[in-house]
Amino acid sequence: MNDFISTDSITSLRDHLLPGLWPFLVAFAVCVVVVPVAIRLSRRFGLIAEPGGRHAHSRPTPLLGGLALWSGFAVAVLLFGPRTFQTLGVVGLSGLAMALLIIDDRKPMHPLVKLAIQVGLAVLAVEIFAVQISFFSLPGGHIVQLGLLILPVSVFWLVGMQNTVNFLDGADGLAAGVIAIVAVIMMLAAGELKDVNVVKLAGALAGCCAGFLIFNFYPARIFMGDSGAHFLGMALGMISIIGIAKVAVAFALAAPVLALAVPIADTAWSIFRRRMRRESVATPDLLHLHHRLQSFGLDQRQTCYVFYAASALLGAVGLTLFGHGRILAVVIVVTAVLASTVAADLLQHAGWRIPAPFLRRLLADPGTR
Repeated sequence: MNDFISTDSITSLRDHLLPGLWPFLVAFAVCVVVVPVAIRLSRRFGLIAEPGGRHAHSRPTPLLGGLALWSGFAVAVLLFGPRTFQTLGVVGLSGLAMALLIIDDRKPMHPLVKLAIQVGLAVLAVEIFAVQISFFSLPGGHIVQLGLLILPVSVFWLVGMQNTVNFLDGADGLAAGVIAIVAVIMMLAAGELKDVNVVKLAGALAGCCAGFLIFNFYPARIFMGDSGAHFLGMALGMISIIGIAKVAVAFALAAPVLALAVPIADTAWSIFRRRMRRESVATPDLLHLHHRLQSFGLDQRQTCYVFYAASALLGAVGLTLFGHGRILAVVIVVTAVLASTVAADLLQHAGWRIPAPFLRRLLADPGTR
């Protein structure tokens, strides 16, 4: 145990993560305070998700969660974040994404209009605020400069993050919880690289998600809506790009990409599935992975636990590249406990029985000692 949790490892975590603590706490507190205000504003301006159709909730639910998320993030970053032009871009463009997509929550936009907004925000991030992927690595330490491909590759990443989080937002607490885990993973990766700026930004992002989860976990009192999903996607995409400045792209993005591997794969499959059916990629359906898990018999809480465990486990695998091997062992244990809890709960409520006659030999006959 002393070798596993050594003084050096604890000191390293403290030094690397402490700069993100205050942004986390402030974002958490501000989001908790603003959510009730957002609920009242949602009802006043008619930003309500009505039950029915592809929506699984049973009662009208406020949709202005994006405002609370962004408020917590913005206040924490402005108070404790790095004073850089890129930081201003992260706060401003993620806020603009939130504000523009409130319109979509009020009255659904045409898919092409929404895509144009996503692309426009991404182009602004790349061209105005220089948040861009400019190179990638090859085996052997070779660096390849992207040159003319900087814009399309960076825009693809930012648009992809917005849509991944948007598609992920299909169960109470799912998107906010997964992004909180991804943000913590980015904090750990950036801390190992001694990138204090990214630690602070990721800490603020994790804090606002954690604060929002208090009201958004099942049964949700408020939804983040498209405005919240696009804020999270834009902020996550930009912070992850800023974090690659000190290391090769493939290496730096390993942790967040692995943590988001399940949602990214689900998003890619959704696009492929809809194109095969000759449908618009924006056509909503109930065939996402979280919907399938619920069809299998999991409730919304259990579905969240499965995604949380997968994100934490895969993200911990990515963190091994940054020297956080001990964290992987801890996450594996926690994931095993969480998975067994979900499985036991599912078996109990479904009334399933697993036949195992050979186990009777290990038990005494009834009435005997």
